[in-house]
Amino acid sequence: MAWTKYQLFLAGLMLTTGSINTLSAKWADMFSAKGCKDSPEHTFSHPFVQAVGMFLGELSCLVVFHMLLCHDRRRPEPKMNTGQSFNPLLFLPPALCDMTATSIMYVALNMTSASSFQMLRGAVIIFTGLLSVAFLGRRLVASQWTGIFVTILGLVMVGLADFISGNKDDSHKLSEVITGDLLIIMAQVIAAVQMVLEEKFVYKHDVHPLRAVGTEGFFGFFILSLLLIPFFYIPVGSFSNNPRHVLEDALDAFCQIGHNPMIILALLGNTVSIAFFNFAGISVTKEISATTRMVLDSLRTVVIWVVSLALGWEQFHGLQVLGFIVLLVGAALYNGLHRPLLAKIPCCANMVEEEERNPAERARLLDEGRVQEET
Repeated sequence: MAWTKYQLFLAGLMLTTGSINTLSAKWADMFSAKGCKDSPEHTFSHPFVQAVGMFLGELSCLVVFHMLLCHDRRRPEPKMNTGQSFNPLLFLPPALCDMTATSIMYVALNMTSASSFQMLRGAVIIFTGLLSVAFLGRRLVASQWTGIFVTILGLVMVGLADFISGNKDDSHKLSEVITGDLLIIMAQVIAAVQMVLEEKFVYKHDVHPLRAVGTEGFFGFFILSLLLIPFFYIPVGSFSNNPRHVLEDALDAFCQIGHNPMIILALLGNTVSIAFFNFAGISVTKEISATTRMVLDSLRTVVIWVVSLALGWEQFHGLQVLGFIVLLVGAALYNGLHRPLLAKIPCCANMVEEEERNPAERARLLDEGRVQEET
């Protein structure tokens, strides 16, 4: 069935804003400016300030939700499903996971390339699959296990490409690149815990998606903003690139923005894009399917990689391309994109039917509208 104009708009919005989100964060990292008290010019290395900006974007989804709710209530017959009433503290554990994972990833983005940053985030499939088996009692089908192993292979290839490029790259030391890649993988473990917590405790309450994203953004924004105060006094030595070598120097960030206003443009790009990206992603899942959202997220990696090459932010590496293709195959296998193709092959049709009989997998396919409910 052909997509409607609205569905095409949503897909384009998700692809564009998702790409801008990562590229604007990397762009901010590339600026240099003087700090407070006319300290020498240095790079803008403030991952926690950037994370606060991202949560501000997520928080704006809560504002949009209440605007839509007010508009809907003015109608003679309100149609908006606001979901069940719930305790907002349900969102605190996943919000803490989101806050930790996001902060770690912004630290890592200072150390590695934007394309590797995006590609290595594919590791979340591995940890989500394993944790869903351990804590949700889910039974993964053979193709999902294959997808996990293929994803591991792709991650190794991307990591090797970074190792090779790190020896030739003057902008990042090899030790920084390796540390950055490992931090991204670590962040995906925390992101997978967040997804499992959301599925186990949050989704059963039928909370409106915009409200869910906005509530997590609320907790993330205010908690991380408060944490900037102790971070200002915690010394971390050479791990930090700010002049005082503390975990985060928010005052230095604001001084740098004052000396180079272009930095605020990059930060605004990150904040605004995450709000539209979340809205578009939620809408794509609702209007089309979760699988389409996964495909668009993969295409986002291609856009980020191509733009980074075009701007001269990184060099072309064939092994990285191969690794990305392998990661795509792993994600496709895990999400069942191979099934329509295999169903057309007589010798494989029975295997596809057997996988779809798996209760957990069938529930996912029903939710996406890819199989029909049995009557």
